[in-house]
Amino acid sequence: MPKTLTSLKVADEVWIAVALLHREHPERQDFTIEEIKERASREAGRKGLRPGVYQHIVQHCVANRPPSPGRYRMLVESAPGRRRLFRTGDTYHRARDGAKTTPDPQSLPSEYASLLNWYRGWSQDAIEDRIKNDPLLALRELSQGLWADEDPDEYVRRLREGWE
Repeated sequence: MPKTLTSLKVADEVWIAVALLHREHPERQDFTIEEIKERASREAGRKGLRPGVYQHIVQHCVANRPPSPGRYRMLVESAPGRRRLFRTGDTYHRARDGAKTTPDPQSLPSEYASLLNWYRGWSQDAIEDRIKNDPLLALRELSQGLWADEDPDEYVRRLREGWE
């Protein structure tokens, strides 16, 4: 028997909807709660949106909100009323530590299986962008040749001459 959206956990259904939005709109950083709900509804088709989808979008799947009661780390509240997928390195509420961040591959219907590979690449790209655009790490790069012609200890000694 093929897997369907109705055999998925509601949290996985929400993750699929947000992953599809990200993949369809790579220029977008996040999405409104309403956009996510609408995308989930499109995937549900004639069967309609399952109860609990809205609550999972608003609270249960949101890593940086206190768990109540769901403690998934599938989404991040990027701004009030806006969500995006959770990525490694995102902050989250400590009570959600170790919680599920993606659907179990065996539980995904085959038409969504490629989303997990897409997600790994998308998440890794975000980590690399974060490192590349971090202002503190940029300072580290700038300082690489600072003392190329001089011993750093000698440089500091010279700066401190006459301080007494």
